[in-house]
Amino acid sequence: MTTAATPHTSAWVSFTYASTFAAAGLVAAGVLFLPVDWWSKGYLGMGIVTLVQSIVTLTKTLRDNHEAGRLASRIEDARTEQILMRVKGTDM
Repeated sequence: MTTAATPHTSAWVSFTYASTFAAAGLVAAGVLFLPVDWWSKGYLGMGIVTLVQSIVTLTKTLRDNHEAGRLASRIEDARTEQILMRVKGTDM
């Protein structure tokens, strides 16, 4: 009872890269053109970089937890199937 994950299409992957880089570019341009001094712009830039890093870490953690749950489920399914095969073999 395994379900294979279907990979994303190349168009979708390209779109996600393009939208990510567009968003990062627009935020960077917005910070650069703010009417504040360079210290404030640097502080905002560091905050944005830290926020992006935290989001990537959170996404990876959630993905790892999901994958671990799927693996545990597959192991449990295999154990159950093995037990059923043993019981089925002893009934004959």
